[in-house]
Amino acid sequence: MIEVWAREHVDKVVAPIGRGLARLGVRPAHLTVTGLVVTLVGSTLLATGSVVIGALVILGGSALDGLDGSVARASGSDSPRGALLDSVFDRIGETAMFAACSFWLTSRLSPDEGDPALVVLCVLSLGASLVISYLRAKADIGRVEGRGGLMGRAERVILFAAGFIFDQVTVMLWLMAILTWLTVFQRFFKTWRQLSAGD
Repeated sequence: MIEVWAREHVDKVVAPIGRGLARLGVRPAHLTVTGLVVTLVGSTLLATGSVVIGALVILGGSALDGLDGSVARASGSDSPRGALLDSVFDRIGETAMFAACSFWLTSRLSPDEGDPALVVLCVLSLGASLVISYLRAKADIGRVEGRGGLMGRAERVILFAAGFIFDQVTVMLWLMAILTWLTVFQRFFKTWRQLSAGD
């Protein structure tokens, strides 16, 4: 949603930063890799109980990763390999986030106090996040528009971090599971309508 509705406004802020980084010799892959490393560090912090700091670090990693496209455009170095690296590393980062959340949920309470449903919500949210990305990839292969829906990657990361920062993890996980699966259906039917029915 942010990617589609706010792209023009975000680009006004991000594009100058991308040009500045490109002039300094920063390559898009540097930001992609650094963003993942920072996300993994944040996920580790979250898993071990430093949930607010971990969530903020995860947000920072996502912001760093979000600059790689603007640097690529500014330096004229965007490529299929760069897009592949970015997509794969984004999925690894999201997997780390939800794995950290699951670990934290299972380790912070005694077995008789735990709520297995929350871990299931983590799994459902991660599954939907991966399907959302897969649907965009399939749309790209079919040369149709695959973006859109309520919960793009930016929205997922923001909601995830907000749940920990504001101590509303249960609410966040219910919203995440419901809205990400709603986005799966939105993207599926959008792509389905655009693709040829010839097969």
